[in-house]
Amino acid sequence: MTRLTCSIETWPLAAAFNISRGTKTDARVVVATLQDGNKIGRGECVPYARYGETLEGVVATINSLSPAIEKGLSRTELQLSLPPGAARNAIDCAFWDLEAKRSGKRVADLIGVTPVPLTTAFSLSLDGPDQMAAAATAAAARPLLKIKLGGEGDEERIAAVRGAAPEAKLIIDANEGWTPDNLLNNVETMARHGVSLIEQPLPAGDDELLRSYDSPVPLCADESCHGIASLAPLVGLYDAVNIKLDKTGGLTEAIATARAARDIGFNIMVGCMVGTSLGMAPAMLVAQPKDLVDLDGPLLLKEDRDPGISFRESEMQPYDGNVWG
Repeated sequence: MTRLTCSIETWPLAAAFNISRGTKTDARVVVATLQDGNKIGRGECVPYARYGETLEGVVATINSLSPAIEKGLSRTELQLSLPPGAARNAIDCAFWDLEAKRSGKRVADLIGVTPVPLTTAFSLSLDGPDQMAAAATAAAARPLLKIKLGGEGDEERIAAVRGAAPEAKLIIDANEGWTPDNLLNNVETMARHGVSLIEQPLPAGDDELLRSYDSPVPLCADESCHGIASLAPLVGLYDAVNIKLDKTGGLTEAIATARAARDIGFNIMVGCMVGTSLGMAPAMLVAQPKDLVDLDGPLLLKEDRDPGISFRESEMQPYDGNVWG
């Protein structure tokens, strides 16, 4: 009989992290554990208030599946038992981990993926221009920087960052913080500073305003992209989609979403909430070398899990089964 348990964990950040919606000083994650005899599978999720999720609500949802799992609920059946979101992500990834332990094979082998090192973006917190320039100087050797914007003064912020990191590839995440009134000016400013991609410039409800806009910088849907069902309405609005396991509801749906998005013609970013290596490990299997990767959660923590994913600056290394899967 398989037993399901879960717990809340708090992981302090190395420094406070700001986005347009608020400030984080720690990562609070929920870990689901499936145990079958001496075989244990784990999955991590990060409840996201943007989607109405709370730690307590996600824990309650996970615990509500315990009787069904004890009766033999499968990973496939899980997809119909819970909607996409953090709770399903934790259980789904725990199922994959448990399947690997039972079979003696890696999850990568089970899904037909050959793990390779991946270069992740490194995120710079929203702050004043001087503070962001200092952060960019410290990270200037990293090849890919993700800049959090979304407020008054974004022109000064991006100018300061570009001046401090002239060689880095820059992507911008506005976190729905721009408006129809400042969109054109902000995008043109980003283009002048050589920005390669802009994530979610407008609130998800304003997506249609992008349909007739020929942006000089490719646009990526984040809050507007969840699972497969969300892809079709984004055609003609965005060039890329950000796939996060906490949005898709786990590795199972993330794999399917990435496959469908590539077939449609979207470029792919594989992203994350701020969490530990336990949450990043399954997401690494969704990304391919040609994709943009934004899985820097462990780099923002004061301390990661041990063992965790090994990073060589911004290059994530393939991991073994002691980390996950």
